[in-house]
Amino acid sequence: MLSKQIDVCNFSKEIKNYAKYAKGENKMSVYSFEVTADNGEKYLLERYAGHPLLIVNTATKCGLAPQFKKLEQLYKQYQDKGLIVLGFPSNQFHQEVKNSQEAAETCRITYGVTFPMHQINDVNGEKALPLFKYLTTKENGILSKAIKWNFTKFLINKKGIPVKRYAPTTDPLKIAPDIEQLLQ
Repeated sequence: MLSKQIDVCNFSKEIKNYAKYAKGENKMSVYSFEVTADNGEKYLLERYAGHPLLIVNTATKCGLAPQFKKLEQLYKQYQDKGLIVLGFPSNQFHQEVKNSQEAAETCRITYGVTFPMHQINDVNGEKALPLFKYLTTKENGILSKAIKWNFTKFLINKKGIPVKRYAPTTDPLKIAPDIEQLLQ
């Protein structure tokens, strides 16, 4: 019971921080957000402070799922230089399994994914993960539209600030030049 109270408290705090950010009352970065790994571990993205991130909403049953292999290729190519790829499964487009661990296992077995995967979350609407609410707000300087499909990608600089958003159909390997700029 205490654990659930703490979770609600942390989520409430995150929502309040987001509300202040949306009103322009404080500056945020992605490092301010708590997320939940596929194994249930909750953590703050600040663990990746100083690293560029590629945040992707994913779905294992999507026709774009072969992008997992190219995302993994990017991860392996640039991991030693600091890049972290983060997968966030969502079933909002009805193309994901119902269980977070099954989604992560499918990614690992079918596509060889070794980058961190997370629990299934909404990426749009009232129940959207606060991280994705932040990523789709106008104030952060990139496109402020709702996520329209799986495999929308967000490139985050070393300070935790979103710098570019990529369409679902963007080939992950075409993001490499932008990643290289952030790694300099």
